[in-house]
Amino acid sequence: MGIYSSIVSFFQDGGLFMYPIVAIFALGVAIAIERYVYLTTASVTNKALWKKVTPFLKTGKFKEAVAMTSKSKAAIATILSYGLHRVRTAQRRDDIEKAMEESLMEVMPNLEKRTHYLATFANIATLLGLLGTIIGLIRAFTAVSAANPAEKADLLSASISVAMNTTAFGLMAAIPLLLIHTVLQTKTTEVVDSLEMASVKFLNTVMEHSSGKKPA
Repeated sequence: MGIYSSIVSFFQDGGLFMYPIVAIFALGVAIAIERYVYLTTASVTNKALWKKVTPFLKTGKFKEAVAMTSKSKAAIATILSYGLHRVRTAQRRDDIEKAMEESLMEVMPNLEKRTHYLATFANIATLLGLLGTIIGLIRAFTAVSAANPAEKADLLSASISVAMNTTAFGLMAAIPLLLIHTVLQTKTTEVVDSLEMASVKFLNTVMEHSSGKKPA
């Protein structure tokens, strides 16, 4: 109960600027959860689909591969579909590769969507905390100027302590948001790298099959 009352007292002493910081932090957490779930699901579905499609690619059963990728909403399905359709009309590796690069550019915005907001929210939370502190200090010095000289020191120290609450709370919101932003960026990079690797493997398999070589 003591911890809860301390938290409530800390929040109330911070003033009005504590509320927008809470709102920004809550919105950032909501975005972080949605992005983490999306990226985790994308990674799992991409790997599962690649394992299913690989045997068809190695045996040259491109129609069966197209049928499988067309039913999936995974990011890798879009990339493979572009490549498989391009195989029918182009024999040069460069043509197929360009088609798959185009598809990668199409799916990347969905992977990177909203993640950059977290860094912006962290900066806003920090700035709101500083603004709240500055306004609190202005009010404190204004109040102290009209106070009894004997009470000025105690009153000023108490007012400054309260004013600093917003800066502290702004940093408490900003630091986790920045950490989460870094984690999500790393996870996004891993998904993109796996898609690029799958594209290269697809191209190698298709080219080996077209040249009459048995895929490894």
